Amino acid sequence: MIKASNRQPETGVYRQVVDAGDYFIHRLEAGQVVRIVDLHGNQAADTLFYHANNVSERYCANNTIRAQANVYLTASSVLKTNLNNNLLEIVADTCGRHDTLGGACATESNTVRYDLEKRTMHACRDSWMLAVQEQPQYGLGKDDITHNINFFMNVPITADGKLTFADGISAPGKYVELRALMDTIVLISNCPQLNNPCNGYNPTPIEVIVWAR
Repeated sequence: MIKASNRQPETGVYRQVVDAGDYFIHRLEAGQVVRIVDLHGNQAADTLFYHANNVSERYCANNTIRAQANVYLTASSVLKTNLNNNLLEIVADTCGRHDTLGGACATESNTVRYDLEKRTMHACRDSWMLAVQEQPQYGLGKDDITHNINFFMNVPITADGKLTFADGISAPGKYVELRALMDTIVLISNCPQLNNPCNGYNPTPIEVIVWAR
């Protein structure tokens, strides 16, 4: 569902451009709103969310999908935790659909899917692990890297129930906005994937903007 926002970037309390292959980590207080912007289009933002005061409680794909009876996320979707609490709500979305099933690229999956020589390529799980190592104040560890959301990524489901990677349905300037329903840590890997069309074979920057409410 397409739903635009009336929030203006210049009124935000925090802004950061995140290069392709880099990570973003930030704490949101309950009630704050975060916008993820696909600056150039056809990019994928692999995102994890945690309860900031207890990181063992985090975004859960199973509970979220079950609650909304839909494998895709869009405006009005509520993200659920592994304890089935409400974590965030999508309050605006100009892309229209976001993936919950495709997972994140890793050196291992790149090797299996593509070629042994791809093993050395940077992957989303590398970015998350770097964030965990460089930002210990958030209290995250390797075991906290779990299932993620792929904002802007197009992963159609075939008639026989399989997943496919396809050209993105996003475009330059498209965005998704979420309101934190509890204190939340946002951890994003701006995907560096070059081997499938999720980034149009050309990874590009995203921007993250935070508002007080």
